[in-house]
Amino acid sequence: MEQLINYLLQFGHLNQQQIELIKSKATVKSIKKEAYYQEAGQIPREVIFLIEGIMRVCYYSNNGTEITKYFLDEDRFIADVTSFNAGVPSSEYVQAVTDCWYVVLSKRALEELSMTIVGWDALIAKVTAKGYADKVNRISAMMSDNASERYRKFLTEFPNLANRIPLSYLASYLGITQSSLSRIRRHSH
Repeated sequence: MEQLINYLLQFGHLNQQQIELIKSKATVKSIKKEAYYQEAGQIPREVIFLIEGIMRVCYYSNNGTEITKYFLDEDRFIADVTSFNAGVPSSEYVQAVTDCWYVVLSKRALEELSMTIVGWDALIAKVTAKGYADKVNRISAMMSDNASERYRKFLTEFPNLANRIPLSYLASYLGITQSSLSRIRRHSH
């Protein structure tokens, strides 16, 4: 829970009473490696903050190929903001890549915090803006490079992720086959 509070404090001031209120509204949960936290077609009713582990956001293309959009590691919020805010089904899957622990804030808890804590909405707007910026950096920069450049860039930008992610997921993120990834890895050492 402290990780969540420390993260929020980067975006605005919270006094002790407000911190205790946030803690009282949040729940810590865990999920096993490979399990799906969210499946496409579900309406998200909570926002989570990852305190330990890695999750990935993926979807299926028209021809049924699984595509990993990005990975999320510790100290990040995970939410399909558009679906959450509009109350519509998400088109994405969120899967635990490793065993994970996370803090849950339900839609109702967030509404109560919004009504109770002065400045909460502004703080959350900053968190959301950072989340969007991170997301764009995790997706789009990769697409213009060739596969081995994408792999090198991934290792440079996310060094703590590379050895914690199964090759099949990394390949689907890089947009290449697992055998291509194995070849690239052999040649890059």
